[in-house]
Amino acid sequence: MAKLLIIDDERAIRSTLREILEYENYEVEDIDNGVDGLDLIKKKKYDLVLCDIKMNKMDGMEVLEQALAYSPDLPFIMISGHGTVETAIEASKKGAFDFISKPPDLNRLLITVRNALDRGNLVTETKVLKRRVSKTRDILGSSENINKIKETIERVAPTEARVLITGANGSGKELVARWLHEKSHRSDSPLIEVNCAAIPSELIESELFGHEKGSFTSAVKQRIGKFELANGGTLFLDEIGDMSLSAQAKVLRALQEHKITRVGGEKELEVNVRVLAATNKDLMKEIEDGNFRMDLYHRLNVINIHVPHLTERREDIPEIAMSFLEDICKDYGMPVKKISEAGMVALQNLPWTGNVRELHNMIERLIILSDKVISEHEVTAFANPGGGTNIGAANHGFNGSSNGLVAGTTNYDKFTNFQDYKDHAEREFIKFKLEKNNWNVSKTADDIDIQRSHLYSKIEKFGLKRVTE
Repeated sequence: MAKLLIIDDERAIRSTLREILEYENYEVEDIDNGVDGLDLIKKKKYDLVLCDIKMNKMDGMEVLEQALAYSPDLPFIMISGHGTVETAIEASKKGAFDFISKPPDLNRLLITVRNALDRGNLVTETKVLKRRVSKTRDILGSSENINKIKETIERVAPTEARVLITGANGSGKELVARWLHEKSHRSDSPLIEVNCAAIPSELIESELFGHEKGSFTSAVKQRIGKFELANGGTLFLDEIGDMSLSAQAKVLRALQEHKITRVGGEKELEVNVRVLAATNKDLMKEIEDGNFRMDLYHRLNVINIHVPHLTERREDIPEIAMSFLEDICKDYGMPVKKISEAGMVALQNLPWTGNVRELHNMIERLIILSDKVISEHEVTAFANPGGGTNIGAANHGFNGSSNGLVAGTTNYDKFTNFQDYKDHAEREFIKFKLEKNNWNVSKTADDIDIQRSHLYSKIEKFGLKRVTE
């Protein structure tokens, strides 16, 4: 349910607008002056503001400017009984979504409100998506190992040297590769990533070098390979230790001669590509077993960067955890939660078999399942490191008799993926809190630290209903 604020010094206008908008199921608040209206905007989160222009204490245009300086994405609809084209243009230049004259036309008002809310939602979604897609996360931590990696990146990135990045799964090898590209002279050109472990051996050569139409049965059209796509930029070969020997030979030639040939083709194509590679395998052992070429290893391993396991840098866990906490809470549109001092110590002492990737997933789980402050007990019960702790068996059931998740008899086999389990846990958690607060939505929203409108959306999403005897 969208939350709207009306700022107008005319009681009749405020009452009329409020009645119309509440009838359309909007949550509405109103105030009679700009100064108090601006204070409300700073204290509360609104989805839209309708603001009069001519008011006592503070002019509506001034409210608009100061509010947008504080909250740039907040949609404003300006209303005035003395509307002119010049006024509308001025309001638009200052950032207003639209301008409506008094008395407002009902249909135009509702359409404008809906469009402004839609635009506000799109702006928010776009920012979230851009952050998820384009943002290169900082390499977090100040341990000796991490500082050494950062120094190496600063020194190596501006060169054309090939880099072999080693480390366990989930340790952050891809992040190191991204920063090597970001800080290089090729940063304006593409970074093309190839997961060698995810591509069948019979298709890896086509993926890397492309193919000509008709070169094999399913080659119905020409395909451009990753080497060509990365021309002028950087090619990141992730899990290089899983690449077939025949593909390794072609990669070696491409590195030596800076030329490739598409599968089924005869023409040699020149490519200008910087190659970064990563692996979680011991390549020297793979060479001894005949699974990796020694000459390719030496071509790739000009500079070696080893990313340590998370358990080798436990002092970095608080900084990483807090960063994940802030990012995930922002993505979920909720206030940033906190981790107690004892809870943070508990996080640092976990085995972290899945490295930084596992830490991210656990922080997301704790945000969903915990209250405002994540406690040591919640870390122990909810984190489930490496699958070793059965959450239900931790006697943390939302069954009314204890303060936790689902009764110990929960059948985890019924969940096909983590999202299904997450939805189930979130539903049970909200249901438990609502019943605990006798279905007082305002108290429950405050208890779990989310907006009331957001809680209403969750109730509707999960089909929660109050059971009356």
